[in-house]
Amino acid sequence: MVMPTPARIEVTDDLEALLSVIPPWIREPLKRVADVDGLVEVVLDLGRPPEARLPDRAVSLSPDPVGREDVDYVTGRVGLFTQDNRAGLERTLHRISALRNRVGDIVGVTCRVGRAVYGTVDIVRDVVESGKSILLLGRPGVGKTTLLREAARVLADDLDKRVMIVDTSNEIAGDGDIPHPGIGHARRMQVPAPSRQHDVMIEAVENHMPEVIVIDEIGTEAEARAARTIAERGVQLIATAHGTSLENLIANPTLSDLVGGIQAVTLGDEEARRRHTQKTVLERKAPPTFDVLIEIHNQDRFAVHLDVAQVVDAQLRGQAARPTIRTRQPDGSVAVEEPPPPVTDPLGSPRTADRSGAPMRIFPYAVNPGRLERVIRDLDVHATVCTQPRHADVVLTLRALAKKRPKKLRELVSDRAQVHAIAADTPAKIAEFLRELYELPRGRREHEHALRQTEDAIAVVIAQRQPAILEPQIAPVRRLQHQLAEAYGLRSESIGHGASRRVVIRPQELSGEQAAHAARAHASTGSA
Repeated sequence: MVMPTPARIEVTDDLEALLSVIPPWIREPLKRVADVDGLVEVVLDLGRPPEARLPDRAVSLSPDPVGREDVDYVTGRVGLFTQDNRAGLERTLHRISALRNRVGDIVGVTCRVGRAVYGTVDIVRDVVESGKSILLLGRPGVGKTTLLREAARVLADDLDKRVMIVDTSNEIAGDGDIPHPGIGHARRMQVPAPSRQHDVMIEAVENHMPEVIVIDEIGTEAEARAARTIAERGVQLIATAHGTSLENLIANPTLSDLVGGIQAVTLGDEEARRRHTQKTVLERKAPPTFDVLIEIHNQDRFAVHLDVAQVVDAQLRGQAARPTIRTRQPDGSVAVEEPPPPVTDPLGSPRTADRSGAPMRIFPYAVNPGRLERVIRDLDVHATVCTQPRHADVVLTLRALAKKRPKKLRELVSDRAQVHAIAADTPAKIAEFLRELYELPRGRREHEHALRQTEDAIAVVIAQRQPAILEPQIAPVRRLQHQLAEAYGLRSESIGHGASRRVVIRPQELSGEQAAHAARAHASTGSA
């Protein structure tokens, strides 16, 4: 699918304004650098040669080192440095960041070029204009702030909406009291210190009646709470956050609330049997603050998750995310690649299994049914072995038989069931098939093993009133272990460093009733 050709992208950077604050002996060789129009930043560090950085290389501007007078030359021509050690040039988007020594003296500066890019929002303009709250993710320098600025201008000028920008470091609307024209008629609230961003976010919605609030870099728990408060008042939010992908955000305990928050939940016996899952599962805590999440791969390629709640739930069930991919073509048009359909050719890859509905019924043809059943149980997937081919969703057979296409197999294919062939009737090959069928992410089995080990350790702590030390785990798994211990009323902490970091679960003084409840809960878990 190709969207209509949008307006041509235009870039304005007012590079001369930035060059005017660079010492003359550095400025002249800088002007002679090839592709200076693509300049990213100029770095001046005390006692080192000055350097120009472009997207693909760094260029030394002189063999002579930068002196104290050169640093003072720059700092004396820019605005005041705020608590985050950033300053700017009035009515431009350029940013000057300071390096300080231990007593607070400036010993280096980074002069970063700020550019207003008109037209970059067109790749997701329909999403921006939908009124839904949008969260932007991507590595530093990929264009998140540029997109925020463009989105604010489009909503304020073209849709005549009341747009308020919460501008913590003056990166969206530039330095000085008069904002850069790149934000159009949007209004801007400056933030006196980064630690007060959450306060200004609330002040913006309470005092100025905006329809849209634009925020750069949500990075603290207080800011995440403020964002939820704003969204609950019906205001459209467009923001960026620390992280490059949805997976990063889910694993971030500080910011996961932006996509609904994650919690470990212990199911009852009946519910676990109904879901065909283990007793301890991960679930979303609440509705996401943001409706849409956009991962910016580069200026011309975006991955768009149009339903954050749905995609988070799918990821917690072990399914891969399936975003819409939007790519800007050389002629300016936008190619839209929709997620692949879940069902494919009967003799090709199987459909994506739906863990939320009825179990996938698999009929083994020349495959050991007992072996298949054991692997299903080991991987804990939502599937069952089917004894009647007419009831099967999937037929699992051997590759050698599939190539010969025997009559019975052809009859099964014609009767709506998919056929998937494996090379050999071994547990490893059966497991490989099931992992593909259920799109299990790498390490999921080890992840489940860690949770089971945690439950076993909890039983020991409750029964023996002694601490239990668990195996080393990565941070996301340790976080779930802490949550599981807390659910049983126990204390936990992480010890060790690096790859040896692990969780210790300790007993907590419980009343007799609490201890009995915890013991019953664990006994119920062990019976699953």
